[in-house]
Amino acid sequence: MIRHISRLRLTAFRNYASAALDLDSRHVVLTGSNGSGKTNLLEAVSVLSPGRGLRGASFETLQSQGSDLPWAVAASIEAYDGPADIGTGATPEGGRRVRINGANARSIEAMSDYLRVLWLTPAMDGLFSGPAGDRRRFLDRLVTTLVPAHASAVSDFEKAMRQRNRLLEEDGDPRWLSAVEAQMAELGASVHLNRTDSLVSLQALIAESLDDASFPAAILSLTPLFDDVPEPATSAALESLLAQRWHALRSLDRAAGRTTSGPHRIDLEVLHAQKHMPAALGSTGEQKALLIGLILAHARLVRLRTGITPFLLLDEIAAHLDPDRRRALFLALDGLGTQCFLTGTDAMLFEALGDRAQRISVRDGRLELRP
Repeated sequence: MIRHISRLRLTAFRNYASAALDLDSRHVVLTGSNGSGKTNLLEAVSVLSPGRGLRGASFETLQSQGSDLPWAVAASIEAYDGPADIGTGATPEGGRRVRINGANARSIEAMSDYLRVLWLTPAMDGLFSGPAGDRRRFLDRLVTTLVPAHASAVSDFEKAMRQRNRLLEEDGDPRWLSAVEAQMAELGASVHLNRTDSLVSLQALIAESLDDASFPAAILSLTPLFDDVPEPATSAALESLLAQRWHALRSLDRAAGRTTSGPHRIDLEVLHAQKHMPAALGSTGEQKALLIGLILAHARLVRLRTGITPFLLLDEIAAHLDPDRRRALFLALDGLGTQCFLTGTDAMLFEALGDRAQRISVRDGRLELRP
């Protein structure tokens, strides 16, 4: 059995006052005009995972305008080991809660026991040539599908770093500053090692399929965490070095108004393996194909490492692919053995899927299952 969402329910989410979909295990194609709510529905699926979803939005912005009800998303998941009901929604404090099979979950990460989610959106088309922060966020999304607690570690690290920056600005108690730096070092080491371990595994899997010409392969690496010394081999040694480095850089960082060194400064470097050139130098089409190939490879890695193939949310994915590349994509999605959600304004772009997809028409936050 293919793990799939059999029922999806939205309440007061973006432009959906209320919506429900009953689905089978086939792919889901959502078509409609721009602004109709296609991406909003993908976002609803994406918040059934750790983090802030495919837009990275704060949870209070998910609330439907004019509704007195708090936003909520619920899904029934069918899998070979049995069904599960998962839901998440707003809390009065502006955060969110998670319920699994009718009970409050112990953590946000508990959803990952039942489903993992990956996505591609048009906003990511310039990923390889855009700012380093976008690539870090992309990398952290990949890592989170393997290590669900990673998203919380990144968030907690950033909170601790902001606290350090404030203490430096206010010339705070050095002892308190040392305590914050120790917390940052523990979190920062975890974040960095999660990233490096995930990249090593992903690169090994990509290397096994370099002869597959459907989509180009990537060579991935991180820029050095330290410019002047080798990276420590153990987590404890890395924590110690990070804490020492931040202590030594206090004067510089106080003058700069920010923390100038650490895991938040690294960049993900991507090379086109077949052409041996930086991904940023490729054409728009090459970069798109490279990104698709990277997501497909990571989905396979998640399946191998966790036993759960992630749901793929592919927003406007077919618009810039030629017919041959579209057919190759659809065949690759079939090969993953998972349910994929695809959006587009033109239903003709998905003809090659035939009866392997169920088709939904989206108009102004209303959903209609098409034959």
